[in-house]
Amino acid sequence: MSLLGELIRELPEQLRSQALTHATWTEERSRSYERLAYLGDSVLALAVASELFERFPGEDAGALTKIHNQAVSGVSCAEVGRDLGVPEMLAAAQPDAELAIPADVLLEGARPLPEVTEALIGACFRAFGFERVAAAVVEAFEEQIAGGAESPVDFKSALQELLAQRRARVSYEVIAEAGPAHQRTFEVEAVVDSERIGTGRGRSKKVAEQAAAEEALGKLGAGN
Repeated sequence: MSLLGELIRELPEQLRSQALTHATWTEERSRSYERLAYLGDSVLALAVASELFERFPGEDAGALTKIHNQAVSGVSCAEVGRDLGVPEMLAAAQPDAELAIPADVLLEGARPLPEVTEALIGACFRAFGFERVAAAVVEAFEEQIAGGAESPVDFKSALQELLAQRRARVSYEVIAEAGPAHQRTFEVEAVVDSERIGTGRGRSKKVAEQAAAEEALGKLGAGN
């Protein structure tokens, strides 16, 4: 289990419960995850910014900003949230009330998963302090940071925003892997409504996904 996963497991019940409470599940909006998500967003941003500052001493502010924006984007938070099991946590926290919107319905939207992930980070900060949480956050977002460094333009977020306007969603499928473990290359396809609209290759899955999203954006743009 990741460091962040361990911290989430150690959370006091009150903080954990609030971090997993959607605004429609409580009569008082201030008791939902929104306040903790607001806090967690800042904690995540500072933890990653501090890591980038130390890791890339030769990069200027513009380059660091591009890497940062991709590493902490909604897409990245959703990826980390899935790795942490946030959808399952949210489903377990769903109230029994008949009028409560089911967790699986909420998760069909683009915002709840990354926001709950940020809320859990905010809850961990409240419980354990910045230093301990920052190290856990950097570990959890390591693949997103590395992907941002290799492909600073966030085509995945741009594609997701475009498809959201069309009420469509994208998924990424690894269709090929090659090379030894230390020099692995991946080939990934971007799939929308069972249609393969982009293919990309890269030294990591995240880089290959960015390349696939870039090709998909080009095709969708050419079709407008």
